[in-house]
Amino acid sequence: MGRLSKALNLLMLIGLLESTGLAFAEEKTPPKIDTGDTAWMITATALVMLMTLPGLALFYGGLSKRKDTLNTIAMSFVAFCIVSVLWIVYGYTLAFGADIGGVIGSPAKFFLRGVGVNSVADAAKTIPEYIFVAYQLTFAAITVALISGAYIERMKFSAWVLFSILWMTFVYLPVAHWVWGGGFLASLGALDFAGGTVVHINSGIAALVGALILGKRREMTLIPNNLTMVVTGVGLLWFGWFGFNAGSALAANGLAGVAFINTNTAAAIAAIAWMTTEWLLFKKPTVLGLASGAVAGLVAITPAAGFVNVLGAVIIGLLAGIVSFFSVAVLKPKLGYDDALDAFGIHGIAGILGAILTGIFADPSINEAGKGLLYGNPKQLLIQLLAVAVTIVYVAITTLIIFMIVKALLGLRVDVENEMEGLDESQHGEKAYNL
Repeated sequence: MGRLSKALNLLMLIGLLESTGLAFAEEKTPPKIDTGDTAWMITATALVMLMTLPGLALFYGGLSKRKDTLNTIAMSFVAFCIVSVLWIVYGYTLAFGADIGGVIGSPAKFFLRGVGVNSVADAAKTIPEYIFVAYQLTFAAITVALISGAYIERMKFSAWVLFSILWMTFVYLPVAHWVWGGGFLASLGALDFAGGTVVHINSGIAALVGALILGKRREMTLIPNNLTMVVTGVGLLWFGWFGFNAGSALAANGLAGVAFINTNTAAAIAAIAWMTTEWLLFKKPTVLGLASGAVAGLVAITPAAGFVNVLGAVIIGLLAGIVSFFSVAVLKPKLGYDDALDAFGIHGIAGILGAILTGIFADPSINEAGKGLLYGNPKQLLIQLLAVAVTIVYVAITTLIIFMIVKALLGLRVDVENEMEGLDESQHGEKAYNL
C-alpha cells in the first residue's frame, strides 16, 4: 500500500512539473500571426488608401471651380505622398512607440528599426507589424488631406506642402499617441474606435483655424464643376470606410462585423436625414446634399462603430445628418467664415457629435471596453467631453502656430491675379479640362 502511495505521489509530481512547464512554454511562445486576420487587414489597408486616392481627391476636385480642380486634387495627392514617407521615418514610432510621459511615443523605431518580418505590434498581435504600420499610415494621410477642403482656391501649393509636413508632425502624431498609442487620453479611458477624435475633430478644427487665417476667397460662390465626380468620390469614400471602421477591429472577427453594419447604417440614415431636411426647407432634394449627408454619417459613426449597437448607429446617423446640415446651411453663412468644402462643417461638427454620442450609446454587450451613459456609466460621457475639449484646444493653438511659421517662411496666399486665373495654371501650369 505504501509503495502504491509513493507511486501515485510521483505521478502527481511529474504531472505538476509538466503542467508548469507547459504554462511557462505558453507564456514564452511568441504571438502567432493569423492568416485570416492578416488577409483582412491587408484588404482594409488598401480600402483606406482608396479613400484618399482617388476618393477624397475626386470628391473635393469635383466640388471646386473648374480652374482649380487639379490643384485641389493635388493637395490630397501630395499629402498622401508626404505622409507615406514621414510615417516610415518617424511618424509610426512617435505615434505608436513605447509611451513617454503620456505625451508621445519612443523614437526607438525610427525608419522602422526593429520591425521584422514576423514581429507584431502591441495593438495587433495577430497580424505582421508591417501591416499595422501601413494601416495606420493611411489614417494619418487622409487626416492631413481632409484639411485641404477648407483651404482650396487660395493657398500656395508650396505653403500647403510645408503645412502638411509640420501639421502631421506636431499635431497628428501627438493626438494619435494620446488616444491610440497609450497616451494620457487612452489612460483616462477615452473611446475612439476608428478616428472620431484622431482624424475628424483633428482635421476639422485645423480646417476652421486655417480658413480663418487665410481669409475669404475672392470668388466665394462655389458651384461644383462636376457633380458626377463628387458622387463617384463619395461612393469610393463610403466603400473605403468599411476598411476604415471595420478594419479598426484589427482582426477578422465579430467586432469587425458590428463596425461594418453600423458604418453602412449610419451613412444611409444620415444621407436620408440631410436630404429630407433640405427638401423641407428649400423644396428640392439635391444630390450634393445626399452625398454630404452620407459623409456626415460616416464621420459621426467612426468613433462609435465598434462600441454601439445598430439602434445607436441609427440615432447617431440621424443626428449627424440634421446637425451637419444646419452647421453648413445656417452656421457657416451666419458666421461668415470661408470653409470652402465644409471640412469643419461636416468633419469637425460630425466628429465632435460622434465622439460625444459614443459616451452615451457605448454598449458593453457589443464591446466590453466601452460602457456609456445609457448603460449606467455617466463618467464615460465626461471623459469623452474632456477628450474633445483637449483635442480642440491643442489642435487650434498648434495649427495657429504652424500657420504663422509657414506665413513667415513662404507666405500663405497666392496673389490676386493667380487666384482669379485659377490655381491649376498659376501653381501647376496645367488644366484639368482641355476642351
